[in-house]
Amino acid sequence: MILIADSGSTKVHWCLVTASGQCSDVFTDGINPLFQTTIAMQNSISNQLLPQISSLLWAGTLTHVFFYGAGCTPEKKVFVQKALEAIFKKAEVFVASDMLGAARGLLSRSAGVACILGTGSGSCFYDGENIAWAVPSLGYILGDEGSAAVLGKRLVGDLLKNQLGDDLKEAFFAEYQTSMADIIEKVYRQPFPNRFLAKLSRFCADHIADPRIHDLVYDHFVQFIRRNLKQYNADAPIGFVGSIAYYYRPVLEEAMAAEGLPLGAIMQDPIEGLKEFHKSAVIPTTE
Repeated sequence: MILIADSGSTKVHWCLVTASGQCSDVFTDGINPLFQTTIAMQNSISNQLLPQISSLLWAGTLTHVFFYGAGCTPEKKVFVQKALEAIFKKAEVFVASDMLGAARGLLSRSAGVACILGTGSGSCFYDGENIAWAVPSLGYILGDEGSAAVLGKRLVGDLLKNQLGDDLKEAFFAEYQTSMADIIEKVYRQPFPNRFLAKLSRFCADHIADPRIHDLVYDHFVQFIRRNLKQYNADAPIGFVGSIAYYYRPVLEEAMAAEGLPLGAIMQDPIEGLKEFHKSAVIPTTE
């Protein structure tokens, strides 16, 4: 039995796979070693994940945990590994970046370009097993073009700077029951401002038929394409995972076509592909 995780800053999609092929999907809050200590991550797993899967562990021994997560850089992934090993003491734990998870989920063992457009964003050229090279994403302050956090940041900035019209500004404040002071407080003084901004970006999905919002989202994707994808010079179709790619697919397709790049698969998350990639690790086990 194996446990696979695809973790962003907002949520973790966990999938427990038994030797019989049965899959159980559960969700918890996001885990990110850039913002959390090992103890905080361990507590999150213990308090949110274990109560959901404890009744499923009768099916056999958990032999492997494959965790792909945002913020799991070579320097930071050891902290996630320690948290997981403290809880799943008998399992072999593998931790890697969410970018590698996206590439393996999208491309399996074929070479190509993979992208994440979720709370954060990223892209890489994948050689069929590992990431060959990647344009740095740099986070939502310096980069993360195409992400929900940056889309929310740009939306709020344009609204507060009176760039999108009084009607949209009034609709936004009414929908989120917030104020400029509240936004400043949550962005500059409270933890996880990227999650907060990502949630605000949902306003764009609700109002995508408005040409002003459509143009904002379209330009958001064009910036991601020009600042990231055009550096790869790849002929193969470019695949995407993440909520932003999935829910704004028509606008993403429009931007990719306008920029002359081939579009491959678009998935909400890479779990289905990762189950296939790691199926050889699922073996019958007993205590």
